[in-house]
Amino acid sequence: MHTNENWITTPVTADLLRGALDVERTERGVLPHRLPAWARAQCADGQLTMAETQPSGVRLAFRTRATAVELDTLPTKRVYAGAPPRPDGVYDLLVDGHLAGQASVTGGNTLTIDMTTGTTELRPGPVGTVRFTGLPDGDGTDGAKDVEIWLPYNETTELIALRTDAPVEPAPDRGRRVWLHHGSSISHGSDAASPTTTWPALAASLGGVDLVNLGLGGNALLDPFTARTMRDTRADLISVKIGINLVNTDLMRLRAFAPAVHGFLDTIREGHPTTPLLVVSPILCPVHEDTPGPSAPDFTALATGQLRFRAAGDPAERASGKLTLNVIRDELARIVAQRSVRDPDLHLDGRDLYGAADFAELPLPDQLHPDAATHRHIGERFAELAFTADGPFGDRGAVLPRE
Repeated sequence: MHTNENWITTPVTADLLRGALDVERTERGVLPHRLPAWARAQCADGQLTMAETQPSGVRLAFRTRATAVELDTLPTKRVYAGAPPRPDGVYDLLVDGHLAGQASVTGGNTLTIDMTTGTTELRPGPVGTVRFTGLPDGDGTDGAKDVEIWLPYNETTELIALRTDAPVEPAPDRGRRVWLHHGSSISHGSDAASPTTTWPALAASLGGVDLVNLGLGGNALLDPFTARTMRDTRADLISVKIGINLVNTDLMRLRAFAPAVHGFLDTIREGHPTTPLLVVSPILCPVHEDTPGPSAPDFTALATGQLRFRAAGDPAERASGKLTLNVIRDELARIVAQRSVRDPDLHLDGRDLYGAADFAELPLPDQLHPDAATHRHIGERFAELAFTADGPFGDRGAVLPRE
């Protein structure tokens, strides 16, 4: 714990947080949420509860002259029974937009997940401290700078205390456009190296926009409460990445898919009638290109300490309406083309972000999720396709005036 008598403790409040849509006060501190309380109340799924409290894209943002910062947190870390230990989550420190430090917190709660039985066990643990020292002076004449601490995308993170050696104030609004994105665990972060190098965070940095990331691991499922959340969230740019979770949960058939997509997009449009809205189909995932879900753990690999997945469906079941990634891509292209008559929805084929040539160079280690190098590749490719001047999110790419 801290020993510096000159520390200033600043309460962690909503005005110091970016990327969170709700902040819950706990007995010890605050817990950022990426879905509002009313939305969380509409679904009791444990996977969603875990995903939306894992603060992908959430960061503390303040202005200060401080050269040292401490943050007490209580993380909840995942352990998969039989699989190798996962590394501790990473906190990224940015000063005036540039990476100035990285650290992790030991301890915390442990959530053990047994993939053979589907059971979980939560063991409580101690609060830990992430510490950054030697912060450089900022661009301001008085040494003040904008500081961001990006929280680990893969650890539920209760914020207990913020200490600095100089006063802090909420970061000013720099007038950047807000990009609201929804997707699966791939958008959530999967196995990215750090919170600022998940592909959406990297693309947002390259595009000069502020990210609100509703990438929810296992939960890009066209849930109406997610659409209503997006409808009610301020945004200048919106994207939805649809596909892989519908296949690997085997949630719906083709008959339900198209109306559900229309309903999801219509709900978003209720709050954002003219905002550029990009519909992104799945990146390449060979195990599910033509084989339906569900996805299942590869227990043969798990027995050797490797975490991998396989497609447990039968390709013949496509005839009865089961979804595959190729079926979804074709349907999304058709839906966006149909809607374009009255709505400027835009479309991006996910294989333009990660396709066959990319898979040959950067294979998916567990057959489903990109690794750190692939996140960087997808983020750079998305920025190149979407944020250039004539791209859908570029200065000249919008079809209608922005709100």
